[in-house]
Amino acid sequence: MANDATVGTVLITGKEIATRAEELGKKITKDYKGKELVLVGILRGAVMWMAELMKSINLEDLTIDFMAVSSYGAATKSSGQVQINKDLNSDIMGKDVIIVEDIVDTGVTLSYLRNYLKNREANSVEICSMLDKPERREVNVPIKYKGFEVDNLFIVGYGLDYDQKYRNLPYISFLNE
Repeated sequence: MANDATVGTVLITGKEIATRAEELGKKITKDYKGKELVLVGILRGAVMWMAELMKSINLEDLTIDFMAVSSYGAATKSSGQVQINKDLNSDIMGKDVIIVEDIVDTGVTLSYLRNYLKNREANSVEICSMLDKPERREVNVPIKYKGFEVDNLFIVGYGLDYDQKYRNLPYISFLNE
């Protein structure tokens, strides 16, 4: 799909992502049976992963909401400063929350968000990330539901971007330096 020489080879196929999302969706269904669950997707990167994940979550009391946060801008390295560009539209008090993220990199953003949502008196706040990049971790964040571990590359595709490009790739790849 991408003819740009800056995009590397396929690391994780769309089929592998769908299979893993189904596995995690079934686990989430089991873990949250009888509970009021809110999936909070982190825009824009997590949209494709969240849509894939939701297909396999079979709960009657499931709602979704979105937040937009930034710590990258147009750069390939996190600035370390978390900025909330769009907050939740719904009340999460007394509800179980799963933050759905595309990738956990430094952990700075997710640590901040997890505390931010806990302070809204959510019953619980967990993390479901499609990708985990542990080599770059600066802040330890517990990832309860993890898709795949990736090396320290600048990852693109399946919702992840570089300066808003490559989100539409139906697989996970990386940028060549």
